[in-house]
Amino acid sequence: MRKAFDMIVVGARCAGSPTAMLLARKGYRVLAVDRSSFPSDTISTHLLHPLAVSALSQWGLLDRLVATGCPPIHTYSFDFGAFTISGAPGTDENPIAYCPRRTILDKLLVDAAAESGAEIRQGFTVEEIILEGERAVGIKGRSKQGGSVTEYADAIVGADGRHSMVSEAVHPEHYRQKPPLLAGYYSYWSGLPMNGRFETYIREKRGFAAIPTHDDLTLVIAGWPYAEFAKNKKDIESNYLKAIDLAPDFAKRLRSATREAPFAGTAVPNYFRKPYGPGWALVGDAGYNKDFITAQGILDAFRDAELCATALDESFSGARPFEDAMDEYQRTRDAQVGAMYEFTCDLATLEPPPPDLQRLLGAVHGNQVAMDGFVRLNAGTISPTEFFAPQNTAAIFAAAASRAHSVGATAESSP
Repeated sequence: MRKAFDMIVVGARCAGSPTAMLLARKGYRVLAVDRSSFPSDTISTHLLHPLAVSALSQWGLLDRLVATGCPPIHTYSFDFGAFTISGAPGTDENPIAYCPRRTILDKLLVDAAAESGAEIRQGFTVEEIILEGERAVGIKGRSKQGGSVTEYADAIVGADGRHSMVSEAVHPEHYRQKPPLLAGYYSYWSGLPMNGRFETYIREKRGFAAIPTHDDLTLVIAGWPYAEFAKNKKDIESNYLKAIDLAPDFAKRLRSATREAPFAGTAVPNYFRKPYGPGWALVGDAGYNKDFITAQGILDAFRDAELCATALDESFSGARPFEDAMDEYQRTRDAQVGAMYEFTCDLATLEPPPPDLQRLLGAVHGNQVAMDGFVRLNAGTISPTEFFAPQNTAAIFAAAASRAHSVGATAESSP
């Protein structure tokens, strides 16, 4: 019998390690491989919105993250120039966000998968996805010691990012595709205290954000439309600082800080891929990706890991046929992220909000309940469908009209 594993996971970062961990905890024989050795860094906005923090808590891993000294984030603010909307990104049960360095978070996740019983091979380069007909049955690769290795499993899970080797081998259906919309670059700055805040600034054709992370550093990311990618890439620092100068108060704060790292950045396409087929599944960016402007990548990876692990468990245990379980995985994923995908892509154009949205944002400003709702929308705590529901927007406009009436009445009664 050549099969050594129930599942092989290709890629062991934010999608792969949780998938491996969750199935290993159920007693399955799991191998996870990654070409990197941990700790190691990767390009990422690395924001853990409150629902991603909740997942870590449910997995029993949140205390480990907190112990690393990662600063909690309790407030998100969105500065539109004329006004700022600030609020709480989470709920009473899950109020806090974090922005851990990937060197720390990914190592934590890899270690948790290993402790759960998964076999982890770091520094392992996958050279081939083995197919029998259309069915994925194994991998062939090379260890960091140089030896050639072939392993087989019932399921091969691609958690290997946008340029997934698993995806390239199995040719999944692509749908709802959009081209790159935004180019963004970031670095880390010392001497830029954030006091538990994640700040975003929206200006004409520009956007930037600042988020506190490990070691008293702040991640500051700036972006511009993809049409300017090639031109601005020639002088990243100058264009980055010009974008930040559009918010003079923050620019003054940044001038008092010190940049501690080179710039890193990218532009990404937006797509859905069918996340399963004969003997294979996709999680995280391998199966679905959207622009980083809403920083949803890790939250999406954690959600995929749970959905995919549940579906594979149902299939492995005989509770449901593979096709049925994985079809539900795809339908649930698409339903949960579809509205945020469109909202994110609209934001990533950096076009001015349409008039109706401008009026709504004006009505939101000053109404703390509505501001919390807008912040939670951007954090993925609630869906755009919920925030933009007619009943909710009507209540926001009604509250704004009531405030305006009260202000007017007060002015008339003043001597």
